[in-house]
Amino acid sequence: MPGIQEAVRGAGRALLHLVVGAAVAVVSYLFVALVLFTAILTLLVVGAGVLPETVLLLRRVASFERRRVGEWTGRRIPEAYVRLEGPLRERVRQALGDPGTWRDLRWLVAHFAYGLLLLYAGLLVFCVGAVVDGLWCGVLRRPALVLPVVSRLADVDAAWSRALLGPAPGARELAARVTELTESRAGAVAAHGAELRRIERDLHDGAQARLVALSMRIGLARRAYDKDPDAARRLLDDAQDQAEEALAELRHVVRGIHPPILTDRGLVGAVRALAAGSGLDVAVRDDGVEAGGRAPAAVEAAAYFVVAEAVTNAAKHSGGPRAEVRLARTERGLTVRVADEGRGGADESGGSGLLGMRRRVAALDGNVRLSSPVGGPTVIEVELPCVW
Repeated sequence: MPGIQEAVRGAGRALLHLVVGAAVAVVSYLFVALVLFTAILTLLVVGAGVLPETVLLLRRVASFERRRVGEWTGRRIPEAYVRLEGPLRERVRQALGDPGTWRDLRWLVAHFAYGLLLLYAGLLVFCVGAVVDGLWCGVLRRPALVLPVVSRLADVDAAWSRALLGPAPGARELAARVTELTESRAGAVAAHGAELRRIERDLHDGAQARLVALSMRIGLARRAYDKDPDAARRLLDDAQDQAEEALAELRHVVRGIHPPILTDRGLVGAVRALAAGSGLDVAVRDDGVEAGGRAPAAVEAAAYFVVAEAVTNAAKHSGGPRAEVRLARTERGLTVRVADEGRGGADESGGSGLLGMRRRVAALDGNVRLSSPVGGPTVIEVELPCVW
């Protein structure tokens, strides 16, 4: 009788879910006692150091239940917790002030009741159903009636746990926002590390090498000054050339950190100068960016480097003769749009600098949109939030 066999297997799986739930309920009961005991000790200051660790253990129990419910329903229950960090007093305050702590405690108390209740009901239904459905399916050849109820009881257990453990809508948005900021912070740290390595490499291979050569030239000139003044003069001329080249290298490094032209001319003037030296026919459109005052320096620098990267990519890879840069002032901040007339097909994994651009913008809580279908055009739109 494949029908009854399938029903028994399904009911057995549901019953196992209820058994594990009941075991968690018993652990929950013991855990509530532990939490209350810890809270009393905390009030007496003796056990204040235990409270944060107890809350972390509580989170592990609740996380286990979330995973268990997620496996049963196929839908993950998101978590939203305040991180416990800093000195002891701060961690105690964070643990007690986190809505997730009280949500988990509420689930613990409720789950002790409905976890055991549903298990008892599931055991009763399973025993009765095995007999009734065995006769029903064997004699009348009809689908099982009673055993599927065990699965419904497991669904009820999962639904109640989901309702109690799921974060509130505001907390859900906050958790998503925290995740987004964590990722953008990681990207900003990676971009900052790459920028430091680039500066170190430029200084080591450029200005430092020229300064070493300059020191050597001056040393040779000093030793040759009395014996061969003409040779000393030539060495000093070389030293002067080396000094000028080292100065040019240092200016190049400084421009990579914060272009002085931004300070002198502002964002629009700096972008126009950048466009003039790009080798493309670049039209720059200004939609009132500096009409009511300039954007913060960090935002201007990010916008400048976005334009520099996008225009450089257009000149190197697009194959098109023209590009357009539009700078716009909005209520939320600054918008930058760079479009070219090239072949398109821009790939962020191809080393075009687009990943670095995204990380730089994400560090300021901005976002980047890229459209580059094969055949073109390539359009990069960047939004940088700021207060004008």
